[in-house]
Amino acid sequence: MAGDLKISSEKPASEQDVLVMHLSGWLDQTSEEQLIAAVRTALHQGSRFLVLDLSGLEMLTSAGVRALQRAHKFMTPETGTAPAQPLKLCNAPPNVYHVLNLTGLLQMIPNYESAQTAIDSFGS
Repeated sequence: MAGDLKISSEKPASEQDVLVMHLSGWLDQTSEEQLIAAVRTALHQGSRFLVLDLSGLEMLTSAGVRALQRAHKFMTPETGTAPAQPLKLCNAPPNVYHVLNLTGLLQMIPNYESAQTAIDSFGS
């Protein structure tokens, strides 16, 4: 089904606190909670920094934008300031990048051209 969201993840060998999640399919109302559950699991398993690789994302709806905002909120500490933006995006396809840009989400969550560039930007 076109509306399915698949999430796979990997921990870069040299980065203990970083998790890269690869998203493919549609990020919409039916998959919003799936992403949030994956982010919560990553936090509970000790990931302090998260990179969402959007290269396989075919569709991003308004509910998907809301899911990314919620993920950002979960990753951002409520007290004090984080040493680096804890959530980064990378590899957004042109149609997804356009939605991210139109909604202003890129002002809150930075997007990088590759997962490695996003990982390196954490400065850890």
